[in-house]
Amino acid sequence: MYDIAIIGCGVIGAAAAYALSRYDNKVVILEAENDVADCTTKANSAILHAGYDPAPGTRMARLNVRGVALAKEICAKLDVSYKQCGSLVLALDEKELPRLQHLFENGTANGVPDMKILSKEEALAMEPNLSEKVCGALWAPSAAIVNPWEYALAMTEVAVRNGVELRRSCKVTDAESIEGGYRLTVPGGTVETRCVVNAAGIWADKVHSMVEPANFHIIPTRGEYYLLDKSEGTRVSHVIFQCPNELGKGVLVAPTVHGNLIVGPNAEPVEGNDTSCTSSGLEFVKTTAQRSVPSINFGESIRSFAGVRANLDVDDFVIGEEPEAPGWIDLAGMKSPGLSAAPAVAEEAVAILKERGVLGAEKADYKDGRRHIRFKELSTEEKAALVKEQPAYGRVICRCETITEGEILAALHSEVPANTIDGVKRRAGAGMGRCQGGFCGPRVLELISRELGIDPLDILQDKNGSNVLVSETKVGGKSNG
Repeated sequence: MYDIAIIGCGVIGAAAAYALSRYDNKVVILEAENDVADCTTKANSAILHAGYDPAPGTRMARLNVRGVALAKEICAKLDVSYKQCGSLVLALDEKELPRLQHLFENGTANGVPDMKILSKEEALAMEPNLSEKVCGALWAPSAAIVNPWEYALAMTEVAVRNGVELRRSCKVTDAESIEGGYRLTVPGGTVETRCVVNAAGIWADKVHSMVEPANFHIIPTRGEYYLLDKSEGTRVSHVIFQCPNELGKGVLVAPTVHGNLIVGPNAEPVEGNDTSCTSSGLEFVKTTAQRSVPSINFGESIRSFAGVRANLDVDDFVIGEEPEAPGWIDLAGMKSPGLSAAPAVAEEAVAILKERGVLGAEKADYKDGRRHIRFKELSTEEKAALVKEQPAYGRVICRCETITEGEILAALHSEVPANTIDGVKRRAGAGMGRCQGGFCGPRVLELISRELGIDPLDILQDKNGSNVLVSETKVGGKSNG
């Protein structure tokens, strides 16, 4: 029997696993998808919010500010792409200036550091491409941008290194109480565990209802985005928000840690993980964003995508033990600022388990830290030394992003190895550039087949069922068609 089973390995489940891996316990992560961070975590704004939005006194308010501070430390320790660029909330009408003051007061109550309300002139001095209609802005220097899937992946890798078991393609379909814990039904059998951490994202209410009726309801909400080429990456230097409304924080414009520009999202309730993009949704995003930054060149868009976030019917996170199911801990409703709050949410789970007397002693031989080689960021001398030691780093596979074979091989043989083309993309960056894998995709497929021994016909683009190849077209030099 396991001590703790974590259901879901998005950023919340990954943070919980990372925190729990410090203790001498038998822990397993049960992830429904074939990779970690493959739902909401991979398709969001990639913003670590400063913390002025949540109402003072809420879990969101407390855990947002704490989580952003922890994220800065974790990203440095685990070599995750991160930049503290700060954020601006714009008032685009005189009537919105009181809302900036309200956010400032919220942030002050929540402990957000160093905020300031700027005049129109000050805002335009910081961001010359803002609309001339701007009347003022709230400046929050503690906001940051991050690589969200690398953040979750890095925490998972350290957890696995320290003994946490990760099971992918392992959807929990039922749960029942047994003496001393729970029996979870998974593909091919069951998992027995003393405690459960429910970090199932948009399915958290349904997972909870396997043991007790849920007293919360998840409202899956789709947000659509544009990702623009690096030629637009310096259009703004900070995260640009408009004043929030009843739909959330609204459409933002922000640089990414990869040097692109991201624009979005809208907010539309959907059924399940519906990540389809719509012409109406993207048009809304475009039109709304141009109110903040009119000069964005959407002709430089290299990809549109959508993610589904776990909105709730209450305006706060759901964190705690189910009273009628001892040892069942929910980490649910992790809408924005869920990414920002993740490590602080994990601390809450650890505290609950510690109070229950479940946690073992802290490991004396705990192995923290991580190094991720980004070849293009090395100096000329460092590149030469690395290529001499490992020649695969001298072969460029992805020309758009200058990603080498060595980096791809590292992704295929890491503690949480990639086994799909998009899994390589998320770990190494191959396919992230302007051509979106059009050039390097076939070569990545060859490397996956060679290194992992997978038949090319069985290699997936991303999720289960997304086979890239369906049949051989030539056999022995002769057409098969």
